[in-house]
Amino acid sequence: MKWITNIVLVLTWVAVSALPLAAETVQPDSTGETNVTVITIKGAIGPTTTNYISRGLENAISNNSQALIIELDTPGGLLTSTQDIVQIMLASEMPILVYVTPSGGNAGSAGTFITLAAHIAAMAPTTTIGAASPVSMGGGQQDTVMQKKIFNYSESFIENIAKERDRNAEWAKSAVRDGEAITETEALELNVIDLIASDLNQLLVEIDGMEVEGRKLSTAQATIKQLEESFAERFFGFIMRPEIMLILTMVAIYGIVGEVTNPGAIVPGMAGVIALILLLYGSAAMPINVAGFILIGLAIVLFVLEAFTPTFGILMTGGAVSFFLGALMLFQDFPQEMQLDWYWLVPATILMVIFFGWIATSGIKAQFTGHRTGLESLIGKKAKVIDKVNENSGRVLISGEYWNAITEGEEIESNEWCEIVRFEGLTVTVKPYTPKKEIDHGVH
Repeated sequence: MKWITNIVLVLTWVAVSALPLAAETVQPDSTGETNVTVITIKGAIGPTTTNYISRGLENAISNNSQALIIELDTPGGLLTSTQDIVQIMLASEMPILVYVTPSGGNAGSAGTFITLAAHIAAMAPTTTIGAASPVSMGGGQQDTVMQKKIFNYSESFIENIAKERDRNAEWAKSAVRDGEAITETEALELNVIDLIASDLNQLLVEIDGMEVEGRKLSTAQATIKQLEESFAERFFGFIMRPEIMLILTMVAIYGIVGEVTNPGAIVPGMAGVIALILLLYGSAAMPINVAGFILIGLAIVLFVLEAFTPTFGILMTGGAVSFFLGALMLFQDFPQEMQLDWYWLVPATILMVIFFGWIATSGIKAQFTGHRTGLESLIGKKAKVIDKVNENSGRVLISGEYWNAITEGEEIESNEWCEIVRFEGLTVTVKPYTPKKEIDHGVH
């Protein structure tokens, strides 16, 4: 009878294996209580946002959280950063919930893509979503062909996201094509989001029992673990703001030029190099327009040339125009909400003109012109011959003092003018004076 028992056990195992598996319930963490990890994104989407979401996801996994909840309020951001974030979200097995909050908040432009990519999308009352046109995400002015390519790509990109999450793909395309924006109630009716919640606690109650990625959520009594941005994320997010990058550009210029014109000062040079390194880091992460950098470099060249060329401010004016246009172009590839306003550009241009027109010009002239103190300052000046000067002896009058003098060539008779060549001890070497070299003294 033993073999009959074995057959029954095998048939039972096969039958059980053929049954559909029930959704897995997420187990509590090591402390015995369930939790959710919450991160808050407010402001433009950029490279540091990608890092923040990635770190939040890793933290949620390590804490065995029920879900990662992203509180979102953004006007938009960079398309490249949005692509990276969406890829992370679509590949995640950890349930990700995007909650557009607080009331009055917005999931605009890049925020629309991110919201649609969530496993569960929710919005607070009086919030909006949409206006996902690539013009507001990529910034700048593209030609018609390039703009059409970006639009086509963005439409297909957001359509694929919506289909992957079983959301309204037609509305998603209209948000890109027509820049359409809707309220939270319209979004719920159009199957753009899954639910509306007045606050985070209500949200946890609403999603309790939902099945995501084969797991049943238990969030009604979950502990909220708020994950703040790290210092590095806040710092680099700060320096990647256009106005801060403009300030870093100016500090780099002021510091390096200040060190060149005042060798040994150390502090200006150190500040300039640090600012330049931070600027290069930001430029590598953000879509900086290279033509803007070239125009700013041209402006510096024109400012420096003004110090040596008597153009009566023509080069200085050209430098000011070049700097203004360069700073304007530098950030033109940023989204509209991240571009630089004129009330930053105008004062920056004025400060740059003042710096090079006064401080830097004086320093540059001092470094590249002759000595202005001591005996060296007299070299090239004229002196009165008192006693005939030849290769062996003579005497001249310099600034009220009598000096022994010798000549490098022909003799110079007394009462004539000579030009100072150099000083050696108490003897000065002179040569015949050429009037055309100092017409200001009235010698013809």
